[in-house]
Amino acid sequence: MNKKIAIGIGVAALLAFVSVAAVFATDWDEHMNYDEPQKIPFDGVVEDGALDESSLNYLALEVFGPVLLILAVLMFCAMIGGVCIAREDMEADHDDSS
Repeated sequence: MNKKIAIGIGVAALLAFVSVAAVFATDWDEHMNYDEPQKIPFDGVVEDGALDESSLNYLALEVFGPVLLILAVLMFCAMIGGVCIAREDMEADHDDSS
């Protein structure tokens, strides 16, 4: 097996492990109430230097932060992969036309 393929498989396995670990580490039931719509509080988000635990900021960044970070890294890798694939196609086109 090629060394690059082995490294790629290892990185993919590591990303899958971290993704699954973040999903299981997040407490989904505590902040999810599907019985009734929730009002997004805009007033009193930060009082006396403490972040209100019912605010959208707290939920997005503190509770679901690990999942958002994993998605950000995954999207960044997808963008880099797309650029690399496009570059390889352009180089192959230039080599064929010469």
